[in-house]
Amino acid sequence: MKAYLGIDVGSVSINIVVLSEAGEVITGLYLRTMGRPVQVIQEGLRQAAEYIPPDIEIAGVGSTGSGRYLAGVMVGADVVKNEITAHAVAASMIEPDVQTVFEIGGQDSKIIILRNGIVTDFAMNTVCAAGTGSFLDQQAARLDIPITQFGDLALQSCQPVRIAGRCTVFAESDMIHKQQMGHQIPDIINGLCEALVRNYLNNVGKGKEVLPPILFQGGVAANIGIKAAFEKALGKPVLIPKHYDIMGAIGAAQLAREEVGNGATKFKGFKITGLPYRTGSFECDGCSNVCEIVEIYEEDKVIGRWGSRCSKWDII
Repeated sequence: MKAYLGIDVGSVSINIVVLSEAGEVITGLYLRTMGRPVQVIQEGLRQAAEYIPPDIEIAGVGSTGSGRYLAGVMVGADVVKNEITAHAVAASMIEPDVQTVFEIGGQDSKIIILRNGIVTDFAMNTVCAAGTGSFLDQQAARLDIPITQFGDLALQSCQPVRIAGRCTVFAESDMIHKQQMGHQIPDIINGLCEALVRNYLNNVGKGKEVLPPILFQGGVAANIGIKAAFEKALGKPVLIPKHYDIMGAIGAAQLAREEVGNGATKFKGFKITGLPYRTGSFECDGCSNVCEIVEIYEEDKVIGRWGSRCSKWDII
């Protein structure tokens, strides 16, 4: 039986999916990057190889995310695509009529506008961590509350307070101030959820026509307090897919399926989990840009190189 491998390499997590020809998730892994993407990709593939049935043949591989080129050269990807495309494709597989996609991950957030199955507009917030998973993790740790309970506590709020959410520093200061004034923790957490949603819609979603069906994807979709805050702000239902946290990898796998068709895959096989990899860099002095060129070695051979503004050094 043929299947397709999708890898989404982000700053906080690495997601690996094995997708059947029918578009069903055979295996889905969500792993923390922990600053070691090469080792975590290898570990993820090792786990995926153990979980999939022995009669599965990987017929195509796709990579996406901020580390898509790294993953692509390591595994021999057939297609390397940006996160916008991957998330839009995955959302369309779940809800063919989807018109808006909210995607909030560990370090950035995105909005994708689709009309008739085609991406017509999008926006990303990559400069500020306000509203992302890492900021919510930080606040959960400060309050000594498991992040898994954050959303449930938000829904217990009786009198939500207004929190300044335009900046992580101001949001944290405002939360501390509200605590010192005697407000209850559920009210403060609910206020934070509403502030983060307000910030998202006013910045990432500014000028965008948000129409249903709306899908909410990314790790932060696990927080039902954020979902409730979106629905309150928009007055529209927000849907969370079953595999909300690995949608980028699902989209990458589906893109690989479309790319390969009945052709041969470039996938190197699960043997790469045992190969040594190392990375290095150097500065190009060919012009005044002085680009930093990053390269990755498989054993002693350079298999990938990128980072230049021109294509002089690129091996992708």
